[in-house]
Amino acid sequence: MCTSSRIYFLLIFLLFGVTSLSAAQPKPVPRMQVIPLPDNQISFECDKRELTRLHFAPNQQRPFLYPVNGPSGFTLTRMGHPHDPITHSHHNSVWISHAAINGLSFWADSSGAHIVHQRVEKLSDGDASASVETSALWRTNDGSDLLKELRKVTVQPQENGEWLLVIDLQLTPVKEPVHIGDTAFGMLGVRMAKTIGVKDGGGTIRNSEGGVDEAGCFRKKARWVDYSGPVTNEITEGITLLDHPSNPGHPVPFHVRDDGWMGAALTFGNPINLEAGQSLKLKYGLYIHAGAPATEALERQWQIFSTAP
Repeated sequence: MCTSSRIYFLLIFLLFGVTSLSAAQPKPVPRMQVIPLPDNQISFECDKRELTRLHFAPNQQRPFLYPVNGPSGFTLTRMGHPHDPITHSHHNSVWISHAAINGLSFWADSSGAHIVHQRVEKLSDGDASASVETSALWRTNDGSDLLKELRKVTVQPQENGEWLLVIDLQLTPVKEPVHIGDTAFGMLGVRMAKTIGVKDGGGTIRNSEGGVDEAGCFRKKARWVDYSGPVTNEITEGITLLDHPSNPGHPVPFHVRDDGWMGAALTFGNPINLEAGQSLKLKYGLYIHAGAPATEALERQWQIFSTAP
């Protein structure tokens, strides 16, 4: 091959090589990612730091989120009651359930009724948020399905390691009408870490109406309830449970205890009847924060949550 031919082919190679390299530039890596894991788990990560993890194994009584890590990296929730782990085995960190569906309890593990995960419908990553959409069936102890569930769990990072967890829920009767009865247990529960509890760790409960601890917040209506306390000897963090104004009965009563748990009691004094083909849509937020913010700061979080699209 002559010198001029070699130069020609070299130029062609360089031209197409540069073009190929420029076309293969990497795409930006999103801050928020959902990472599927073995054993029916999905991790929510922000800048490669895990914030929470969704568990949905078929042998579980219900899907749940654990851990729920605060800005310091320590989990702010736990599995089970610290002093009664057997009868309170249903306290699964952050969970959706209800104690009176057509007279059956999906709340207690001993009842046999349970929420059966069906499939992961969609995974979404992004800089501003990441989400997982799932479907499930609310199944009785005799194998009958009462409710079809669609759930979307979204995590949104905020400044200084804080973040917002948003749960969108849609429940639709499978065939027959469903009665969601009068109870303080359901739809959403949060079991705080032992050290954050008022009794065990010296934490504090506050609500939007100025109530403090169980005495001032127990089954009282509120827009939000905050549970904050120590996670180490030097660090205080907490979770604010936010009830969306579109939820039936808002503001709902909150069932809270000094022993370390809180829940939004959707149908306490306000039962709901769902006809066949009718859907119940619910939205809850959990603001995971550092310290024990002033009530004005917590109210601003609720305002942002309540007016977001």
